Amino acid sequence: MAASLLFRNACRRSLLQGYGTGASLPLASARTIVLKPVQPDVRPGESHDDRNARLQRPQSPHLTIYSFQLTSALSITHRFTGLALTGYITALGLGALAMPQDATHYLTMLEGLSAPTLIALKFTIAYPFAYHTVNGVRHLFWDMGKFLTIKEVYTTGYTMLAVSGVLAGLLTAL
Repeated sequence: MAASLLFRNACRRSLLQGYGTGASLPLASARTIVLKPVQPDVRPGESHDDRNARLQRPQSPHLTIYSFQLTSALSITHRFTGLALTGYITALGLGALAMPQDATHYLTMLEGLSAPTLIALKFTIAYPFAYHTVNGVRHLFWDMGKFLTIKEVYTTGYTMLAVSGVLAGLLTAL
């Protein structure tokens, strides 16, 4: 408090020196504003939602007004495919460490599966890889400043879906 008064008086003296001793300045006669803490209108045991309802504050509509957008769906899917790929690599790595037999034993077990089951299994592994790779290339183009208009973002989104489906099909057919 004392430092504040010293600072205020020093500022007044420096301002008055420029105007002479008889000058009156609005800053020199400024009033002090006293701030008082405001007590929130909180009742014991009342939740945030109950308080907002009591004060008649509207609740944000967030998901009720949200419309589906291709861009957000592709972004979320890109994250999930990255998680799936991480899970696959982790499971294969830990499995390789903990396998009582070599990998050829397990590969011969896979040969005994029916064709539709084997195709579904291969596609389940191939699609996240294809999607994440093709969408990653799309993001690299964005990083270079290309295809950033709304029309181009949607066009590249649909193109990426088609290319990743074809690539996953080709990988499944191997």
